[in-house]
Amino acid sequence: MIKTYKFRIYPSKQQEVKLISTLNTCRWLYNSSLSERKHQAEMNRLYSYLQLFSFGKPEWINYYDQSRNLTLYKTDEQKQIYSQVIRDVLKRLDRSFKNFFNGYGYPRFQGRNRYDSFTYPQSGFSITDEGKLKLSKIGEIKLIQHREIEGKIKTCTIKRDVDQWYVSFAVEMDTISCIEMTGKSIGVDVGLKSLITLSNGQQIEPPQFLRQSGNKLAKQQRSLSRKKKGSNNRDKQRIKVGKLHRTIRNQRLDFAHKVSRELVNVYDLIVFEKLQIQNMVKNHHLAKSISDAGWDQLIQLTKHKAEYACKVVKLVDPKNTTQNCSSCGIKVPKSLSVRTHKCPYCGLELDRDVNAAINILNLSTVGTTGRACGLTNVGWENEAGSHFLTT
Repeated sequence: MIKTYKFRIYPSKQQEVKLISTLNTCRWLYNSSLSERKHQAEMNRLYSYLQLFSFGKPEWINYYDQSRNLTLYKTDEQKQIYSQVIRDVLKRLDRSFKNFFNGYGYPRFQGRNRYDSFTYPQSGFSITDEGKLKLSKIGEIKLIQHREIEGKIKTCTIKRDVDQWYVSFAVEMDTISCIEMTGKSIGVDVGLKSLITLSNGQQIEPPQFLRQSGNKLAKQQRSLSRKKKGSNNRDKQRIKVGKLHRTIRNQRLDFAHKVSRELVNVYDLIVFEKLQIQNMVKNHHLAKSISDAGWDQLIQLTKHKAEYACKVVKLVDPKNTTQNCSSCGIKVPKSLSVRTHKCPYCGLELDRDVNAAINILNLSTVGTTGRACGLTNVGWENEAGSHFLTT
């Protein structure tokens, strides 16, 4: 099992210059390698069109070709960076192309403020006895290690977040710490009116961090649009906008961590609906609310915590979970504006989201019928509208 530890680092002015230089060199290599692959693909397409492949198959550039060329034609800037960091850039590009062939978007060129991390994949880093992070070709950087690292460190990634720097260690865990089993299962229906609705009737309201900061963010973005491109004032304003986005992102992440932790602590089996969120955000009327809700982030964090705690998270097909009656199973069509499920066949009447959550739970259990049971007490308390489970 792989677990990630993230810590804040505080480089000196000279070290920050080296870190930024490393990012710029890696970005240049990424873009030039992408350009090389793109040019080769265009040439292959042209030759194929002209039917000049009668003497053989087209040639494609892969990671090994570019790695070999990197060894032969390494620039002075690249020689100032640890060799494995440079090669990891080519591996990152290679993974992007593999993802493209698996149905994701075509790799894009990275702008000056978009390429923000580099990785030591095997060696070249260590934590000193004084608690500092030692990086090859950069030096010892102040590290705030707020918890112990369990397991064997495999990779070290340095990331810039606007004006802050972080280090992430990917750790291989030999053993996992199972927590006490409760024997309880729960179905979870995600939504916009309620962030999640549990099959026992509990609901968590969405915090809407983006909408709460909407006016302030709009003001800062308007100010950014008025600044002259390339000026120092525009760069300063860009940092202000980035900080505000970071605050919203951290609020959403913290909320998702707390909710997922409570779910994993209370339930042994947690069942979500498998949503195609990328397709759902194409609805321009709901895209902002869906993005602000962070459904996928919550599901992924719950899956990770469940794996570490010996719990189970399942994803089921959401088709007709809202329409079908959770008691008799007969389909009861209803529009989105109808918020109460009323079954004319068995007489069941309850909130439509609770009905959907029960159906989601039932889909994961063969032979299960009727309403699911779970916790009965709930305490909602947070200044941001956060709701946390209580036993």
